[in-house]
Amino acid sequence: MNYIETSNAPGAIGPYSQAIEVNGMIFASGQIPVNPATGEVPEGIAAQAKQSCENVKAILEAAGTDLTHVVKTTCFLADMGDFAAFNEVYGSYFTGKPARSCVAVKAIPKGVLCEIEVIAVK
Repeated sequence: MNYIETSNAPGAIGPYSQAIEVNGMIFASGQIPVNPATGEVPEGIAAQAKQSCENVKAILEAAGTDLTHVVKTTCFLADMGDFAAFNEVYGSYFTGKPARSCVAVKAIPKGVLCEIEVIAVK
């Protein structure tokens, strides 16, 4: 088991890792739209989806892979009314069309609008 850590994505805010590699599979924790350089969260679902995707991308790069190797995503939205706008940004990053679940949840840490977790191959 190899723990993946990068300063190019937000650090874990609890007892977990940014990602773990096991037998060539990368299991990344959910990424919320916190800018790792500033700690700030952008306004609006499109900007937040973009930042979450950038955070996922940074973790995958630290693991030696990329977004084209993602096989499964789980997406959490604070409001299913943001589904179309979220999808527009998501689709520009996950061009390989991995398997996906997308659900609305009651709340996401820090009051953000979205969170994305991924499973990828190396």
